[in-house]
Amino acid sequence: MNFLSTGHFSPNELTGLIESAIRYKKGNTGRPLEGESFALVFFNPSLRTRASMQVGIYELGGNAVILEPGSTSWTLEHREGVVMAGNKTEHLKEFVGVLERYVSAIGVRTFADLKDWEAERTDPIMNAFAKFASVPVINLESAMHHPCQSMADMMTIREKCGPTKQNVLLTWAWHPKPLPMAVPNSFALAAAQFGHDIRIAHPPGYELDEDLIREAAHYAAESGGNLEITHDLEAAYKGVDVVYAKSWGGKKFYGDPDADIAHRRQFRDRWIVDEGKMSLTNDAIFMHCLPVRRNVIVTDEVIDGQRSVVIDEAENRLHIQKAILTELFK
Repeated sequence: MNFLSTGHFSPNELTGLIESAIRYKKGNTGRPLEGESFALVFFNPSLRTRASMQVGIYELGGNAVILEPGSTSWTLEHREGVVMAGNKTEHLKEFVGVLERYVSAIGVRTFADLKDWEAERTDPIMNAFAKFASVPVINLESAMHHPCQSMADMMTIREKCGPTKQNVLLTWAWHPKPLPMAVPNSFALAAAQFGHDIRIAHPPGYELDEDLIREAAHYAAESGGNLEITHDLEAAYKGVDVVYAKSWGGKKFYGDPDADIAHRRQFRDRWIVDEGKMSLTNDAIFMHCLPVRRNVIVTDEVIDGQRSVVIDEAENRLHIQKAILTELFK
């Protein structure tokens, strides 16, 4: 069984993971992964994902092996049928084939290149790992999804607001450069699966993937929640219990970052989370996956305020990933 997207699991299964994570947070750890080794493959930089996975595996009794293609291991080619006469040294088929003889599961972190939307929306590298591996593959962030983050987010909302339905705002924020959609995609999907009323606010040109939004709307309807999309920034904040800020790039600008940067320039002064906007909420908590650019995404007053839960949210990565790892090896 792989853990690639929360969409592959039922709401009851996801709730079970959070309940398990809460038990781990209380110190009920045990060592269910005693004697198991896990490969963590990082194509991109990481702080929270790398540290929380490494610590979590250790505390569960396992051993983590860190690999960084192009740095601490060979550069990798994932496409099939390609003539490898370029700068890629090893094919993913052999990489995975060898690795799974050593380890019990493989965690993979690989960002979108923001070059080809139609190709990247299919999550080609993550799906190649899943195709070639016979051991579980855990998505530690891909071009389209970051399910470990979104599960930590859902755990944090439950801790801070209770297990009932919440009014949740996912708001785009200005950033000096385009960023991938994985975090907002996964947050919207998970929030819908947990039955929250989710409002997505973004300026024109920054629509999330249509299929992802349809999937989230379907889950929202099934679970008694609602999904709404708006361009009205101030109205978006009114009455919400949770504010989740994140920037992402526009899919129509993939392959042309200069066009994206020029388009987003007009939104710089307004699309930031500040005290004025937070005052419109229902005393909402503030969330962000981190790292965050202060006074760009969010003001100091908000992120340092009493309603900011970003550090708790980051801590919960450790506990929810313990629950995911344990479930994969139950």
